[in-house]
Formats: sequence, structure tokens, C-alpha cells
Amino acid sequence: MNLALIAPIAGLSAVVFAVYRAYRMLKEPNGTSSMVDISNTIKAGATAYLNRQFKTVAIVGAVLTAFISLAFGVFVALTFAVGAFFSALSAYIGVIIAIHANVKTADAAKHGFKEALETASHSGTAIGLSLTGLGLLGVSTLYFLLGDPILLVGLGFGASLIGLFARVGGGIYTKAADMGADLAGKVEMGFPEDDARNPAVIADQVGDNVGDIAGTGTDVFQSYVCTLVATMILGITVYGNEGLIYPLAVLGAGIFASMVGSLFIRTKNGDARQAMDKSMYVAAILVGAASAFAAWIIFNKLSVFYATITGVVAVVLFAWLTEHYTSPNKSPVKAIARASKTGPATNILMGLSLSFESITFPIVVFSAAVMIAYYFEGLYGIALVAIGFLSITATFIAMSSYGPIVDNAHGMIEMTNSSLEEHKVIDALDSVGNITKAVCKVYAIGTSALAQIALFSAYIKATHLQTIDVMKPSVITGMLIGGMLSFVFCSLIIKAVGNAAYSMIREVRKQFSENFGLANGEVKPNYAKCIDISTKAALRGMLLPALLSVAIPLMIGLILGKEAMGGLIVGNLVTMLPLAIVMSIGGAAWDNAKKFIEAGNLGGKGTPAHTAAVIGDTVGDSLKDAAGPSLDVFINLIGIIALLYAASLATYSLIP
Repeated sequence: MNLALIAPIAGLSAVVFAVYRAYRMLKEPNGTSSMVDISNTIKAGATAYLNRQFKTVAIVGAVLTAFISLAFGVFVALTFAVGAFFSALSAYIGVIIAIHANVKTADAAKHGFKEALETASHSGTAIGLSLTGLGLLGVSTLYFLLGDPILLVGLGFGASLIGLFARVGGGIYTKAADMGADLAGKVEMGFPEDDARNPAVIADQVGDNVGDIAGTGTDVFQSYVCTLVATMILGITVYGNEGLIYPLAVLGAGIFASMVGSLFIRTKNGDARQAMDKSMYVAAILVGAASAFAAWIIFNKLSVFYATITGVVAVVLFAWLTEHYTSPNKSPVKAIARASKTGPATNILMGLSLSFESITFPIVVFSAAVMIAYYFEGLYGIALVAIGFLSITATFIAMSSYGPIVDNAHGMIEMTNSSLEEHKVIDALDSVGNITKAVCKVYAIGTSALAQIALFSAYIKATHLQTIDVMKPSVITGMLIGGMLSFVFCSLIIKAVGNAAYSMIREVRKQFSENFGLANGEVKPNYAKCIDISTKAALRGMLLPALLSVAIPLMIGLILGKEAMGGLIVGNLVTMLPLAIVMSIGGAAWDNAKKFIEAGNLGGKGTPAHTAAVIGDTVGDSLKDAAGPSLDVFINLIGIIALLYAASLATYSLIP
């Protein structure tokens, strides 16, 4: 059997299994009429936002398709359109599953912890498998049709462009709503989390879906596609057809491993985190065994397996390290919570200190993985680390999607007259969801960084560069501009979140001042107005970062040449990776420090420590859910544009 066929078979199997999981979830009861009303409002807000977002993207995409067709050829333009379509489709599928699963999970909570966990986790599995299935099916099918992996670069460009819009727009949307709900509702009015009287609460719930489901999904989807395409290009130059088949076989095996791993999400002791860890370990062991088998069958040696398994081990270590810094049961989060007793300033300082500290071990693991892989297989080995890292993507997306699903379910239970037992069940599930979301954000950062190294390796091969002379002024300029771009990009997004949050807070205050019965529940808030504010702010805020992401790399290449473009990639990578980790882990730690206090520790809700923790959390919100994750897509967009440049324009530069 041709092992390359495993890829389309696995992709199709993943989609079928995802449909089965989604169908089983849809057959479950919806809960009370109040829950259904809230769910319908969330559904309307999320789908309206996605429709408006992708209409905007479609216009940009049509212009880019015409440009790519002229500059790089019709086939590259075709794959660009397919990549964009599949990325948008994966976002829609994820959000549709999630907005149906949240009300099902809320209803399942009245039957017990086990039932609610299974509903949320099985829905997350459907999202994870549909995303990876579409990615692998798209890449493998187009390769079989076109026959040349270099033509698939457009696929990565299309996926990355949609990923950038979804990540940036979703991050701005959700954090504007979250900050408005927290500062105007919780701090100023003293409302509890997810109080129905808070005008921004539904926009916050919608944001969980467009940010953490659509945003994270398209982010990882583009890393998945870009890494696979880059590894196929490298593989065929190093080993011929065998080097191309191996990554397809590994990712196909990874999908089957994730399917089996999902069957182990069961618990008898009420420990949801342990159940998810078990699923991850089972999937990692299975894909490791399958990688060894594929390496021996294809190459008759195991050095490629050693590079691949290094990536699998690295992803498990990344998960463990992230949990250490973001779990409310660990010392870093408790230290931030204790610092809240003396005010917001000490809370923020402690959070910054620990977030800077948190980059140490992930960077060491990342660097060690790259060195080990290079020792075994050179540049191809580095790309295989990324393949190993991405092999159980479906498992991590399932864990990531679980978080916003239970978060929405938690909001529904808070906003309806639910029993104390339902509150206990959903609180336990939600506490785990905060950790899984943090783990998966750092996972997405790792996948993007490794994908960028794979893209850089493919770029070096495509441009026939033996070395890059870092003493050349043009290369130094490229490196400095690449490093600068990470900070400029974050600045634009944080500013957009701040402006949107300002408008949201003003609207919430306005509603309370004009509707005197709102605070005691006699008048229903105008949720639609807050949803509209977030939607418009997200659409405005995502255009300039997207334009810079496409224009600046092309300008550097065309003006300064191919070595300077290499410098741009390196400079961007060495700033993006630590910056994104700091923002994502730091923001999650601030969030869980707040939740640690809300659980009754250090005086609990309503105390000065709680107020300080809420303020710290709002600072971290825009970092962990908007600026930090957006860097993931930004860096891969630079890498894929560099590959496009290498394929057609690398001979052109104003400065030799």
C-alpha cells in the first residue's frame, strides 16, 4: 500500500468521525427555555460577526487572488483560494458545533459531572477532528492533483490570511466585550461573573466563540498546513518522493491516534484534567509508534523517527510547563493572588515577573528539540520536529475548544435559575477549561514557531542560499525590521482592544445611567448594542495589521534581496517566540489568580484583593487573547510570503 494514501484516508475518516460526534451531541436535550434563549442570542451574534468578517475578507481575498495569478501563476492562485476557503470553513464548523454544544453542556450539568464532561469534550473532539481532517485532506488531495508541492505554497498563504483575520478580529472582539463586562459590570457595579444584568455579558459569550474557537482553530489550521507544505518541499529535495510521503503518513497516523485518544476522556473520580491528560498521552504514544513504523518502512532507518519523536516529546513538555505557570493549584498563580492583597500595582508587577520567568524552560525545550533534530536529519529534521509537534493537533484543539464550550455553559447556568449542584459541576469543569485554553495557546505558539523554522528551511533551499552573511548591512536591516515588526503588530492590536473597550465601557455605563431598573433586574439590557460595538471594532482593527503582514515582507525582499528576507524571518522569530509566550502565559496566570480568589481564597469576592485581581486580569486579557496569539499567524504569514517570493521573485532586488 502507498503510505501517502494514509493522508486522504485519515482526513476523510476524521471528518466522518467529527460528523458522528456532532450528530450525537445534537441529539442531546437543549435545557430550559431560558438557556435556549441565551444560546440563540449567542448564536445570532457569532454568526452575524463571522458573516461580516468573511465578507470583508472575501473582498481582500479576491484582489489578492488576481494579484497572485499574475505574479505567481494560476495554480498558486487556485491553491490560495482553496486554502482560504478551507480555513474559513473550519472556523464556521467549529463555531457552529460550539454554539450548539454550550447549551447541551449546561443541560447535562444537571445530570452530573460525567455527563457534562462527555458532552463538552466530545464536542471539542468534533471540532479538532474536522479542522485537522480538512487540512490534511486539502493538502494531500491538491498534491495528488497538481503533483508539485511548491504549487501548494498558495494553500498556506490562503490559510494564513484567513487565520490572521480570524485571530486578530476575534481577539479584539472578545477582549473588548470581556473588559467592558469586567470593569463596568464587575468592578463598578459589583456584579458577579456572567450576570444577566450586565449589558456586555452576551457579547462576552459571543467573544468566547469567535476568539477561542474560530481564532484558535484557524491559527492552528494555518500552522498545520504551512508546516506540512514546507516539510513536503524540503523532503522531496532531500530524499525524493519518500521524504514527501513520510510527513503525510505521520499526520495521517496522528489523526487516527487522536481518535483513539478521545475514547479515553472518561473519569471516575471527577478529575477532568486527568482525563484529558490521559487522552493526550495515549495519542502521543500511538503516534510515536506509528512514526517509527513509517520511518522504517519508507527509509529503512530510524533517524527521521528520532527527529519526529523529539517534536512529540516537546509538545508534552510544553503542556506540562504551561500548566505549572497557569494552574491555580501551583505556586506562580498563588503568588500573583497573594500580591493582589496590596493592590493592582503589585498584582501586575508579580504577574509580569512570573510571565518573563515562564519563557525560560519553553525556550530551552524548543532550542534543544531543534538541535537534536538537526543532529539526526539536518534541515529536514527540524521540519520533522514541527510535524511531530503537530501530529496530535486534533487532541489539542479538542482540549482548547472544551474551554469556551464550558465557559459559555457556565454563563448560561449563572444567568438562569439553576441548582447549586449544577453550579458545582460547571464550576469544576470551567476551572479545568481555563488551564486547557492556556495550554493550547502556548501549543499554538510552539506550532507557529516550528512552522516558521520549517518555512525558513524551505526558503533557504528554494533560494539556493548556502549561508546568510549577518555582517551585510541589508541582512542586519532585515533582522532589525523583523524584530521590530512583532512589537509594532502587538501595539496595533492592543490599541484596537483599548479603543474598543473604551467604547464598550461607555455603552455599559450609559445603559445603567439611562435605565434605572437595569441594576435590579427590572429592565432587560440592550445586548445587541454591545455586540455591535465589538463587531465594528474587530472589523476596523484587523485591516491594518493584515496589510502590514503582507506588504512589508514583499517590500524587504524586492528592495533588499533574498538574504535580507532571510534576516527578516530570523529577526521576527527571535522576538515573536518569547513575546508571545510571555503574553499568553502571563495573561492566563492573571486570569487564574482572579479565579483563585473568587473560589473563596484570600477573602473571596468583593474584597480589595479581588478588585486588584480583576484589574490585573483585564490587563492580561488583551495580551493572552488578542496580541499574543495573533503573533502566531503573523509570523507564519511572513514565512509563507517569503516562500512565494522565493518561488518567483527572488532574482529581483533594488539593492544587490
